[in-house]
Amino acid sequence: MYIVAGLGNPGLKYRKTPHNSGFMAADALAKDLDVRFSKKNFRAKVAEAFLGKEKLILLKPQTYMNNSGQSVAAAADFYGIDAGNVIVIYDDKDLPQGCLRIRAKGSPGSHNGMRSVTQCLGTEEFPRVRIGIGVPPTKMRLMNYVLHRLDRNEYKEYEKMAELAAKAVIEIIENGLEQAQQQYSSDHRRQQEK
Repeated sequence: MYIVAGLGNPGLKYRKTPHNSGFMAADALAKDLDVRFSKKNFRAKVAEAFLGKEKLILLKPQTYMNNSGQSVAAAADFYGIDAGNVIVIYDDKDLPQGCLRIRAKGSPGSHNGMRSVTQCLGTEEFPRVRIGIGVPPTKMRLMNYVLHRLDRNEYKEYEKMAELAAKAVIEIIENGLEQAQQQYSSDHRRQQEK
């Protein structure tokens, strides 16, 4: 059994922003698995799906980004799911826009949502899919950048990244993290192209 949590902020105000890349990926995954976020529990929108014999609990925490861990940990505690079976998808300014990176563990860096998740789970050892959003243009504050409304072309690019992130999660569950890294991590693809 797995929990897959896409991080973001609730409400229309934040829907088409870089900081909601995790929500976009969770929506893409729900679409791939033909399920809907029709339940509310753990202070999150929840969808349940099966991938082969594995049950998946898809979460979009409604706690706002900085308290995402409260929702993720509540679901993990309720189902008795080990942190190693919690997959978190989130935006990452430390990766170039359009870059996808999959890791088995690691620090939250400067991401407040991930800091909340690691604190509430009590560990950094859980898989994550990081969606690169790049750094803000010169003189633009980081908060303004991650919360700026994407234009039509930007949004299409983010949708593509969300779809790839969803496929990466499926690959992790079906064939393991290493296989997903080889197939979907942008840094691995660059090495193969050299």
